[in-house]
Amino acid sequence: MASVTDEDSTVGGWNFQSAAKETAATTDLRTDAPNSARMYDYYLGGKDNFPADREAAEQVLAAFPQAWTVAHENRGFLRRATRFLAAEAGIRQFLDIGTGIPTSPNLHEIAQSVAPDTRVVYADNDPVVLAHARALLTTSPEGATAYLDADLRDPEKILGSAEVRATVDLSRQVGLSLIAILHFLLDDHDPYGIVKTLLDALPAGSFLALTHATADFAPAEADRAAAIYRDRGIPAQARSRAEVERFFTGLDLVDPGVVVAHRWHPDAPNTAGDPTDAEVSCYAAIARKP
Repeated sequence: MASVTDEDSTVGGWNFQSAAKETAATTDLRTDAPNSARMYDYYLGGKDNFPADREAAEQVLAAFPQAWTVAHENRGFLRRATRFLAAEAGIRQFLDIGTGIPTSPNLHEIAQSVAPDTRVVYADNDPVVLAHARALLTTSPEGATAYLDADLRDPEKILGSAEVRATVDLSRQVGLSLIAILHFLLDDHDPYGIVKTLLDALPAGSFLALTHATADFAPAEADRAAAIYRDRGIPAQARSRAEVERFFTGLDLVDPGVVVAHRWHPDAPNTAGDPTDAEVSCYAAIARKP
């Protein structure tokens, strides 16, 4: 994995390691058990993870070597999707649920580089993200950011929170970002109902951007990886293209629709060195609420 320096752990002048140490004294980070956000950080080459996370992540990589590619392509889609929504769709408000450990550039940094007055609410229920939350609150003078400690499985709490009410005007268009989070909701959690509840609260002209792991291209490897997560108490469920498309019911998909993440508006033309669909194993799409 790529090494990361102390300087790499800083965003907006805030050092993640310092934040984690300050918060650990009052927050149970459960460092003895693997954590999906910290495992994702490990796949990205970060260092905000612990031995239990690295051990579980290495087991996933042994069964599903493309896991690091999935994580990097998720990040790439987040950057492209945010630029698209800010620059081409004119979105000036974002609600990012399942934020994960901050990795620069973050959503608000990308959006505010296009439109400094952009306002962003980050939401996550993970203690390790709470430990780094202040790094998410850096903002341009014209814009605003807020962090909400909340669970995607409780969308009403998110929508009714003081942080959302103070930062985002729900009568104006919002970009709803659900990146690499829905595959941690089992069918029993009613993920489609959760997404519908969130979208129902947003006005016409709002957008949904999401990515979702799939077993369509490497079923045996993906199933083994999901089993490793579940064996460690982390719910995980890959979904087919048809199942991912269902999240966009009633919305107008932006061309090219639901595709493998690296094929959604790539920054450069495809080359022979690009990853294969099986290596990415993650669908991505953006759609507009009519």
